[in-house]
Amino acid sequence: MSRGNVRIVRPGGEIVEIKPSSGVPQEADAELDGVEKNSTRKFPADAEMATGAGVSAAQAPVRGEARERPATARTETPLKARREAPAPVTPLDAGPKTSRRAGARRRLRTILMLGGIAAVLIGAGIFWMRGGRYVSADDAYVHAAKLMVSTDVSGLVSEIDVHEGEKIAANQVLFKIDPRQFQIAVDQAKAQLGQVELSINATKEDYRRILQDIDAQNAQVDLAQTNFDRAASLLKTDFGTRATYDQTHFTLLAAQKTLQSLKQQAQVTLARLNGNVDAPVDTMPQWRQAKAQVDEAQRQLDHTVVRAPFPGIATQVDALQLGTYLVSQTAALTNTGAIGLVSSDHVWVDANLKETDLTYVKPGDPVDISVDSYPGRVWAGKVESISPASGAEFSILPPQNASGNWVKVVQRIPVRISVQQKEGYPPLRSGMSVVVDIDTGHQRSLSELWGGAPAEKADVAVKH
Repeated sequence: MSRGNVRIVRPGGEIVEIKPSSGVPQEADAELDGVEKNSTRKFPADAEMATGAGVSAAQAPVRGEARERPATARTETPLKARREAPAPVTPLDAGPKTSRRAGARRRLRTILMLGGIAAVLIGAGIFWMRGGRYVSADDAYVHAAKLMVSTDVSGLVSEIDVHEGEKIAANQVLFKIDPRQFQIAVDQAKAQLGQVELSINATKEDYRRILQDIDAQNAQVDLAQTNFDRAASLLKTDFGTRATYDQTHFTLLAAQKTLQSLKQQAQVTLARLNGNVDAPVDTMPQWRQAKAQVDEAQRQLDHTVVRAPFPGIATQVDALQLGTYLVSQTAALTNTGAIGLVSSDHVWVDANLKETDLTYVKPGDPVDISVDSYPGRVWAGKVESISPASGAEFSILPPQNASGNWVKVVQRIPVRISVQQKEGYPPLRSGMSVVVDIDTGHQRSLSELWGGAPAEKADVAVKH
């Protein structure tokens, strides 16, 4: 320690050295040197204590001027006070204790650092081993069966029976079309069916009449044959004339031809009756054709009343107004010819999962569904199916990865998740954003940590 420095020993063994101010006289330093050597703790000496309280600011030396040595009388009082001040007693074992405490602190610090690193490694290992079981995705949306309900017949809208946002039951009437022209078509078709029935019955009676004519003609043929035989025998005995013979001969031929014609007419009539004169009328082809026309006319009449095919909620009702003429070919393609219906029962979630997340996802896995619109509520569901192709495969312009500037992008595969509706829960609406958490049930193994194949993949490889 240089001359004039003050050493202070603080609790704990720390030693602090304080240099005195430049304003302390050299005589005071000389006198204090003995005190510093004999005492362990020294008081700081500054310029004001060295010069004493009696030195005024006017007596202080000006910068640039020679300093005058202060009088010895002025410094005797503070120096004597310093000599008489009791010095604190420092324990003799302060040094070893301080060293032991410092060593203990260093050991504790080392233990805490190594223990913290070990805890982090163990926690990370446990987290990794238990991870990989759940697959989460926020690229998921609610979907529901939806349909623009229209009709396949053309006509004027005469009645609208629902309102916007109304809950609709299955088979409930949505709107009606003026049915008069279709009722006329039904009446006409039914009249045609009746006419066909009369025609079939008349054909049956005609066939029976032809059979009777055949029987009568057979008698005429027998009579003509008898007359011809008699004339031939008389001609052989020269009792008959040649003219009588020829007349009976041609009469027999005419009777035979007439009989043949009647038989052909009977065959034609029987063919019109489908080969069975006793068959029921409703088995006849012409009757079935007429009945089909009746059914078609009745179908069109029935379709003038448009009903809901499934339960849901009505929408786009205001786009359909009374008096609108619907064209059957374009009614379902325009908003002016149909009423929207969104199902309230058949609801599902389509989640677009990354292909790297589908390693262990399979149909039947339980799913927790959180809807952004209803925080704090969780719907239960399960994986219903996994799409056989990515969404890009069904796009109009699929990406062409054979180009030279190809960049690999992780593809997304649509996964359909069925939703279990809960009593008292708010309704799910088509298009809502949801977050899905799929429990795959997979447990990681240490082999995966070092790049090995999972147990499931190894089993599949052995089977194949």
